[in-house]
Amino acid sequence: MSAAASLPAPRHGALREDVRTIGLIGLAHGTSHFFHLLLPPLFPWFIRDFGYSYAELGLLVSVFFAVSGIGQALAGFVVDRIGARPVLFAALGCFVAAALAVASASGYASLMAAAALAGLGNAPFHPVDFTILNRRISPARLGHAYSVHGISGNLGWAAAPLFLAGLTAATGSWRLAAAGAGLWALLVLALLVHQRQSVADRVAGSTQVAAHAAAGAPAGEHPLAFLRLPSVWLCFSFFFWSTAALSAIQSFAGPALQRLHGISPAAASFVVSGYMLCGAAGMIVGGFLVARVARLERIISACLLAASGVLVAIGLGWLPQQGSVMALGLSAGTWAVALTALAGIGAGLAGPSRDMLIKQAAPPGATGRVYGTVYSGLDLGFALSAPVFGLLLDRGQPAAVYLGAAACLAAGVACAAGVGTGVAARKQALAAT
Repeated sequence: MSAAASLPAPRHGALREDVRTIGLIGLAHGTSHFFHLLLPPLFPWFIRDFGYSYAELGLLVSVFFAVSGIGQALAGFVVDRIGARPVLFAALGCFVAAALAVASASGYASLMAAAALAGLGNAPFHPVDFTILNRRISPARLGHAYSVHGISGNLGWAAAPLFLAGLTAATGSWRLAAAGAGLWALLVLALLVHQRQSVADRVAGSTQVAAHAAAGAPAGEHPLAFLRLPSVWLCFSFFFWSTAALSAIQSFAGPALQRLHGISPAAASFVVSGYMLCGAAGMIVGGFLVARVARLERIISACLLAASGVLVAIGLGWLPQQGSVMALGLSAGTWAVALTALAGIGAGLAGPSRDMLIKQAAPPGATGRVYGTVYSGLDLGFALSAPVFGLLLDRGQPAAVYLGAAACLAAGVACAAGVGTGVAARKQALAAT
């Protein structure tokens, strides 16, 4: 049975209503990604004022993703039980508390508490967001909703360093910058409370939702029964591998290209921004593909394999050399920066199809739990991959950063193919009955 059967029928309301819900959820999701980077942009000032090492500051990031990953798996159960909207409000409240903890920090314990609070706030966003979108948005616009959701996350990542570092430089106080982040989260919370009807996930009424869940799931089934499904763990693995590749590019693509091709630090700074912007463009196109393709895993596989191939070419130095006709007057380093950015298009194109494939793989009555479990693979990928790729760079193997990222994308393709095969088989079985 498809995940559509596990939810109340989405309302076929006016375009304006769908757009409002998509916009509000996109704003909330962008805020969650903004708070991924609440602390890292301020590291130079923490070192100046507190004398911490990068190892100590790196542990703060690990705490964030550890709390977020564990909390995300658990948050899905809470969302399925009490609904997504109150959990969304509580999550934004955690962001406000985290920002205030940074603004008033007197030492390492305060910053550790802030990292934990931010991780706790981040934990429920994917089960919350996708539960609301799946239950409120008309099927014809659901792919576009997933696109906006992904794009907003990229924009949140891009905005945090500019906001925090820029405000610190302008005011001379990182505490004011942190307080400003808290004010932003508070304003978003106030807007969502004001527009709470547009983010209500129990649109059919709590009685109907409960009746539907009871009808869709076997009577007396254990809440953890979904964990026995191979598709859930294949989705989890897909997120782990694809996020490991993203972590490699976000954290180490710039330094790797400096060593591989001698590009300047200024040019290296464009690598991640270019990758994220191209990823956002890919997500826009990917939203149109979702409604037009029956086998979503084929889109995911084609896009990620193309991105993987580009990364392999960069890692192995298969680039136009300056002076050749194909180089067009550009150096190999410039080509490497440009192609790294273009690889983001492949990852972006796959995003909406990925989210729809998870929806199809979710069993009846377990949407929040499935999204929470699956997306915890994202946190685990961030937490574990960065030290591995950093070690490769420390050992003088910059090409391994690109080749490793490509290998991670290929592993994600294999997982997506497994999920797609399972979903197709289930649809055939239902059609036969």
